[in-house]
Amino acid sequence: MTSRHETCTRAPRDASSAGPPAGRRAAIVLGVIVTCQLMVSVDSNVVNIALPEIRSGLGISTPALAWVFSAYALAYGGLLLLGGRAGDILGRRRMLVWGLSLVVAASVLGGIAPNAGLLITARALQGVGFAFAGPAALSMIAVIFDEGPQRARALGVFSMVTGFGITLGLVAGGLLTSLNWRLVFFVNVPIGLVTIVLARRCLAETERRPSEFDVAGALLSTLGTVGIVYGLTRAAAAGWTDPGTLASFAAGAVLIGLFVVAERHAEQPIMPPRLLAQPARAGAYLTFVLLMATMAGTYMLLSIYLQDVLGFGPLRAGIGFLPMALAQFAAARTAPKLIARFGRAPVLIAGVVLMLLEAVWLCTTTGASNYRTGVLGPFVLLGAGLGLAFVTLNLTVLGGLEKRDTGAASGLLQAAQQIGLALGVAVLTTIEHTARTGSAEPGRAAAAQGLSGAALAAVGFAALALLIGVAMIRLPERTRPALDRTVTPARTPGEG
Repeated sequence: MTSRHETCTRAPRDASSAGPPAGRRAAIVLGVIVTCQLMVSVDSNVVNIALPEIRSGLGISTPALAWVFSAYALAYGGLLLLGGRAGDILGRRRMLVWGLSLVVAASVLGGIAPNAGLLITARALQGVGFAFAGPAALSMIAVIFDEGPQRARALGVFSMVTGFGITLGLVAGGLLTSLNWRLVFFVNVPIGLVTIVLARRCLAETERRPSEFDVAGALLSTLGTVGIVYGLTRAAAAGWTDPGTLASFAAGAVLIGLFVVAERHAEQPIMPPRLLAQPARAGAYLTFVLLMATMAGTYMLLSIYLQDVLGFGPLRAGIGFLPMALAQFAAARTAPKLIARFGRAPVLIAGVVLMLLEAVWLCTTTGASNYRTGVLGPFVLLGAGLGLAFVTLNLTVLGGLEKRDTGAASGLLQAAQQIGLALGVAVLTTIEHTARTGSAEPGRAAAAQGLSGAALAAVGFAALALLIGVAMIRLPERTRPALDRTVTPARTPGEG
């Protein structure tokens, strides 16, 4: 058997000429890639749990504290398209290593920050680093692993790690914050450094395509996405009719419109229009937005509900999310086998239906609901639905792509997820606040009424995603090869 030294100390010179990895090397390569994604998934939640301690530790105001979250979200969401395309042009391993190097440096800065200004700067730099590293990691799966069973398994592992990372962030955030809030930043340093070393040793550089960079597209996409994400973030706090919110939406919409026009004439566009030429792929992107809105909104509201209504502490609340993570882990692991047997379309529909049922269940929340009767079931349904739907949608987005477009497709996919996250949080928190404050019921019953009212919006998001999924199935065969192509069951990477 090939030794670990032989498989990991000298990466092939070029991923395009190395052939797909097999056996132990496949497991190591995939492990490096998903560790990067694990850092992305963990980082946002691990810091958010620590926000109250950060406020008291640095003595900063609530508006400044909000920017600890917003600076990261704006930098990350705004630069994803640029980060994805940079990997196509400059090399995906290079972008992964450079991005993680910036994350490590920014994490050190955040850990030692003596004031709000440096901490907010550190969070913005973390967002920049992950905006380049995240799309590079996802696109490397499409480049390194052959389309079919190997890629399906790799994306299944990628989805499992994504779901597990969200819950791990909550648990680790509660644990580290109980010791010292600065540890939520320093924890990135050793993990990031090890991942950088392994990436340089184990990952072959992908083919680079030097060309004139689309400067106009980079600026327009970044500013336009920032405008939309900031508008959604501001709407959650200031309201949908706030002048700043409306101005941000308007500016973002105009810039995105100019971006679309510019991309039609660019020689090397940040987002090649051909990515959306196939209806199934375009539908998958839109479905991602809607499912992320469903997930993110209910996720945030349930986190608040566990702590403010059921009286869970931060660590206990994080542990309370474990059933969701375990359900997503199991569903994502099973998804490739289900796709091989039934095809992608039925698996996608099953995942969306589970998420729809989760939202419907939350609509029944009352003042008498507890963790077992009101939260556990929705967590399991949400996790299972995410596991099935996300693996299928990832395969749809990355299926049938030319290698030169995998970075751009991955960046657009993660940008869609970020917009969906901001949309879900903005809409559901606004409805929850209105329903709760307008309720005539006492404390706990009013909170339950707010949650059940907001869940109606999640039902709407999931129902619309279901309609799009059904429409994708009904497309003519020639327009949806990426959605319906099945795979053959095979062993997971690393099996003998």
